[in-house]
Amino acid sequence: MFSSFEFYNKNLTELPEKKILVSTLNAHSYNVSTTNEDFRLSLLASDVLLPDGISVVIAEALIKKKCIKKIAGNDIFNHEMNFLNKNKGSCFFLGSSELVLKRIFERAKIEFKNVKIEYYSPPFKSEFNSQDTEKMLKKINKFKPDVLFIGMTAPKQEIWAHQNFDSINANRIISIGAVFDYYAMTVKRSPKWMIKIGFEWFYRFLKEPNRMWKRYLFGNVKFIWLIVKEKIYSIK
Repeated sequence: MFSSFEFYNKNLTELPEKKILVSTLNAHSYNVSTTNEDFRLSLLASDVLLPDGISVVIAEALIKKKCIKKIAGNDIFNHEMNFLNKNKGSCFFLGSSELVLKRIFERAKIEFKNVKIEYYSPPFKSEFNSQDTEKMLKKINKFKPDVLFIGMTAPKQEIWAHQNFDSINANRIISIGAVFDYYAMTVKRSPKWMIKIGFEWFYRFLKEPNRMWKRYLFGNVKFIWLIVKEKIYSIK
């Protein structure tokens, strides 16, 4: 149920200093979590769960009567990179293609000159075997980053991060999916005014209707139905 998720509702400057697992939740990922138990457990195990979408913010107000602020994957990415740049920290990018990772590296070295950066593009497959995971962990732990950014799309990235949390030598493990493509500029992000009014999803739909129509048209209807149904049951 939606009410089982506890969202982070503080300033990002107040994130715990201990080793933490950070995930994001939007309408689509919530829908997936209702049929994928491993994904649901991964989200519930997150030390910090960010409300990444206006639909999640509205649902939280309806179900729990809580007023929370949307915090997108891009928000925590910018926060962490600025913090690392100020403190001469390090980060590791895991996931996506070699092309995207190289573009991230090239751009970040200009914008965040004080940050040590490493990356690795794992094999493109639905599930990783033990050899794949061992290789990823070896590369990450050899570098020992302050922050590990994972961009392997949901739910694969969250499940992998949760399952391997104890074996990862990083202070913050953050699954941020689409941010890799946004920062590499291989995918254009919505204009700021559309993000501000909560219509970022509509921009993505307009840009990629053939790929996104089912996710947003059917997915949004499913999300609304699940939230309304939970609300009705809660007041019986």
